Amino acid sequence: MGSAPADGRAGIDASLVKRLVSAQFPQWSDLAVTPVEVDGWDNRTYRLGDDLTVRLPTAAGYVPAVAKENRWLPRLASSLPVTIPVVLAEGVPGEGYPFPWSVRRWVPGETADPKRVDDLSRFAISVAEFLLALQRCDPTDGPLGGAHSWYRGCSPAHYDEDTRRFLDTLTGHVDTARAAAVWEDALAAEITGPPVWFHGDVAVGNLLVAAGKLTAVIDFGTCGVGDPACDLVIAWTMFSGASREAFREVVDLDKGTWARARGWALWKALLILDGCLEDDDHERAAINQRVIDEVLADHDSFG
Repeated sequence: MGSAPADGRAGIDASLVKRLVSAQFPQWSDLAVTPVEVDGWDNRTYRLGDDLTVRLPTAAGYVPAVAKENRWLPRLASSLPVTIPVVLAEGVPGEGYPFPWSVRRWVPGETADPKRVDDLSRFAISVAEFLLALQRCDPTDGPLGGAHSWYRGCSPAHYDEDTRRFLDTLTGHVDTARAAAVWEDALAAEITGPPVWFHGDVAVGNLLVAAGKLTAVIDFGTCGVGDPACDLVIAWTMFSGASREAFREVVDLDKGTWARARGWALWKALLILDGCLEDDDHERAAINQRVIDEVLADHDSFG
């Protein structure tokens, strides 16, 4: 999993977390505070002793997720087949930190690198079963997709301007004619199904495994109620061949949903590829180039 990230990103460090915990939750003030080994971008996460974590948004745009997760994670948990985060306490701004934050129960497991998975097709099925269970949760009063979910759960059309710009700047790196066809099909595919719960960021780093099996799903910051197409992106970012087909068969969603899903996958891979080329990050560029190629091939086969 690599070494712990440098402390202090986004102005958040272990000393700040220690002060926040001591001031607001003195019952945990004696516990050690250490950065986690694999951290996300939207939030910084710290271990608090052996059994707890502290999760803090890195910018104002990520703040709506705090109250959303605090409210909805307890309501979703009993209906889901794997562990999800449990919020134990809700922190408020303080010690110079301007945002709300939370204390949670530590969720054990390792991120779902395919090398840690015993049977990738079986794993794909377990991810699909999690999504189906999530979609069956009662959506009444749930937060409809929008700014709080970075428009996951909505039409990918929100990112139309960005995507067309990337198609222009990445000419010569991407088959832009085929990619444009994928994008146009995504925009044309109307959302016809009822709004359901979606996770919004079903990615390798948010799926935890133990003994080769899916045991937990974390980071519901972009969750909401709406179109589940955004949750299918993992079909190209992690799965391929037999595992992708197993995933496709179990989620059992219509052609239009898959067209929008290809749009979501294409937009994100183009965005990352564009940044990687600017930064000369050849390894990440190659990964996202592969995702784009897989999406284009999938469109050729199923679009």
